[in-house]
Amino acid sequence: MEDLLVAMLKSLVSGLLMGLVFALVALGLTIIFGVMDIVNFAHGEMLMIGMYTTVVLSPWLGIDPLFTLPVCGLVGAVLGLLCYYGLIRYLLRGPMIAQLFGTFGLMLFLRNLALLFMGSEPRIIHQGVLVGKSFLVGPGLVLESTKLAAAVLSIASFWVCWWLINRTKVGKALTATSLDKEGARYMGISTESMNALAWAIGGASVSIAGGLLVNFWPVDPNVGLLFTMIAFATVALGGFGSIRGALFAGVIIGLIVQLPPVWDAAVRFLAWEPLQGVTIHSFKYTLVYFIYFLIMVVRPQGLFGWKQ
Repeated sequence: MEDLLVAMLKSLVSGLLMGLVFALVALGLTIIFGVMDIVNFAHGEMLMIGMYTTVVLSPWLGIDPLFTLPVCGLVGAVLGLLCYYGLIRYLLRGPMIAQLFGTFGLMLFLRNLALLFMGSEPRIIHQGVLVGKSFLVGPGLVLESTKLAAAVLSIASFWVCWWLINRTKVGKALTATSLDKEGARYMGISTESMNALAWAIGGASVSIAGGLLVNFWPVDPNVGLLFTMIAFATVALGGFGSIRGALFAGVIIGLIVQLPPVWDAAVRFLAWEPLQGVTIHSFKYTLVYFIYFLIMVVRPQGLFGWKQ
């Protein structure tokens, strides 16, 4: 029984920390969709570029990986602007299918560009103030410093985005654009600038998430696919266009991903012969996608969403 309780506590804490990072990954996607009603299939590749930014800059400049985060944000914002002005604004003139294929093509372009310049070998940060550090907070409960820092900085990033959108004139203009583009134009709001800003914020937030993630998660040119699917599931669960929904849904998905250790401990505790040797570790992301499917069928607008 004690092993089961310890496993549940570990999974709860680990799921909470990873869930906050998943939420930050999904934040940019939900902002872009909320403002423009467009699905960005290249979102995971923007995360991948943020991860590579930290991997390259930290050893090259001889600085701690955490100090590369502002650069990750800048790189992501510039990338978002380039994507919008170079491709997305032209896709908006066409049908939805053109937008879907356009961002899918952008995904393939960024992935193969990374493959060309960075190679296919996985990379990860090996040195840093927090890398490899952990501390004991309870019986059998060890917290990794990198994951704790990533969770704290994710909360800070959410607060900044929430403040920007709810407490500034620019944020109110973004909200007006998402609600009614034509009405926003009549009010003198440049919807073109708001669209570009949404892509800049989306690119910056997901690139910062990448800079945090690479401290404990290896990066390669194909890593974006996994996190794109996680981001889609998070946005669908929380609600398309809802920042609050992205935060709560990220935590829920983080907890779902951490279910396998609880399952293993429960099987050992129950000592039920048919379940011995049955693991669900390799199916943890399948559970996430199953939740995604259920939400889309039962409640398409998500838990907190107002867009369908």
